Amino acid sequence: MPRTPPQTVKELLYWSYACLAMAHSAVSKEQERYAQVNYIIRAKLYKGLMDGTMDVGSIFQDEKVKISQGDICSYCGGAGPLALDHVIPRFSGGQDRGDNLIYACRKCNSSKGKKDLMEWMQQNKRFPSLMVLRRYLKLAIDWSVENDAMNLSIESARASQLPFNVDFVPTQFPTPDALCLVAQANA
Repeated sequence: MPRTPPQTVKELLYWSYACLAMAHSAVSKEQERYAQVNYIIRAKLYKGLMDGTMDVGSIFQDEKVKISQGDICSYCGGAGPLALDHVIPRFSGGQDRGDNLIYACRKCNSSKGKKDLMEWMQQNKRFPSLMVLRRYLKLAIDWSVENDAMNLSIESARASQLPFNVDFVPTQFPTPDALCLVAQANA
């Protein structure tokens, strides 16, 4: 974590996104544990996001992964009857548009329902694939920027009608050997 726990939505989302980049670099290199280079990636990205010299980028790459992943559930990797699921539920303010939609099997879609993705994952003692988490964080960041919520304190965010739950945004990640880039069956 940064030296102090995140105090604002901006600090929370950017820290989580920087941790995601750290995890992605380690998983891509098939590391079992994080190394100094991974921590450097996290530190540089967090600093760059906070001071505005870096950004999270577009969701275009995520869309390419979604298409190339094919007909499997984005949450569990299972095949079978699939439906489109809103990463950020419409009930919570998520948009009904392509960047907020991913494939989900009926079991995962039904189980998740109107719950926040990260809350649902935690209830099921799972951590999402890094690609699903990246989409979730980008959507949360985009919404927060568009709705002037980045500078809300965490306490104010808890009392606000945000489309994501700040209490479930991950600030610590499992070791790389426990993570996957995309959903895998029986993960």
